[in-house]
Amino acid sequence: MGGDSLVRVLYRLGRQAATGILTVVHTPSARDALVLRRGHAVGDKHLPTRLARLASVQPTHVAFDGGVTGLSPPGAHGVPLARWARSHLEQQVDSARADALLRELAGIRLVLRPDLAPDPVDEADRRMLAALAHPRRLDQIWPLARAPRFRMLALLYVLRSVGALEVDAAATRSTVAGLPVRRIDPRRAAAMELLGIDDAADAGAVKRAYRRLARTLHPDLQPEADEQRRRSLERRFAELTAAYEALM
Repeated sequence: MGGDSLVRVLYRLGRQAATGILTVVHTPSARDALVLRRGHAVGDKHLPTRLARLASVQPTHVAFDGGVTGLSPPGAHGVPLARWARSHLEQQVDSARADALLRELAGIRLVLRPDLAPDPVDEADRRMLAALAHPRRLDQIWPLARAPRFRMLALLYVLRSVGALEVDAAATRSTVAGLPVRRIDPRRAAAMELLGIDDAADAGAVKRAYRRLARTLHPDLQPEADEQRRRSLERRFAELTAAYEALM
């Protein structure tokens, strides 16, 4: 079992509000035991560091003895495992991993397992999770989630890592009802996200979206912008134009 698999176990025990003893075996002579109470790991102030260390190694075996009440030190700290596991996984997501995930999931209908869905932390979380409640492709999820691209991909990475993200069975077949399954090119999906449109948009809708955003981002239309702001506008306008050209 790898470190990511252990994080998956910790997340699921947290979601189940499990109580008991989790034993992590590294070698026949080296093992760790975690006391769990109602989905929280219980220990001293160094517990978060200990969890991170456990997640970084390659245990050979993990066993959970449910219903057992373990001893914890005086003044023990409790770490909610589901929340900790989500944070730990999100920290692993960089631009390269996000791009790889986008390429992997583009054109596939995804759906969230309700029993493994994380508790939303804010309104953006609620929108993202609601968008995943029914089988949808990424290009259909973006406009419903209304969340920054990287944040949405970070959530998808967490959900996939803990087994909470399922692929709609129909999307894995070569045909559905005799019709070929349409797969969205990842660059096209990214362009549609940037313009705020879905794959049903025709050429007119693409042009209208581009013109609307261009009025906001064109550097020449914001003469009061300072040098730093102007460079940012130039970069974003170039990205917008590249996205528009990719779709036309």
